[in-house]
Amino acid sequence: MFRILTVLTILFVGFSARAESFLSILDDVPLMPGLSEQADAGMVFDSPQGRLAETHASGPVTADAVAAFYDQTLPQLGWARQGPNLFLREGESLHLMTESTGAAVVTVRFALKPATNP
Repeated sequence: MFRILTVLTILFVGFSARAESFLSILDDVPLMPGLSEQADAGMVFDSPQGRLAETHASGPVTADAVAAFYDQTLPQLGWARQGPNLFLREGESLHLMTESTGAAVVTVRFALKPATNP
């Protein structure tokens, strides 16, 4: 019984720690280590076509590191890579745009919108 409780405690603590590393506006998109979400830069709208959302995060990382992190992480969460910094999942598209803001700081813009049919 003690072992079961120990395992459950470890799983619960691990899940809680992992849950804190997701964006607040896009709670199904992870926040890369080294980035901090800009809380006042986010917005979400629901439309008949689907969800529209945007948020920003910045930190002392490189654009290449951002691309590598999300190229590896997002497919594990069901996002299919469609191009550089563009992912699709369940009728939604997620576009990540990086901008160097000086002093070795990169800002990442996360833009979610309904996917368009070609």
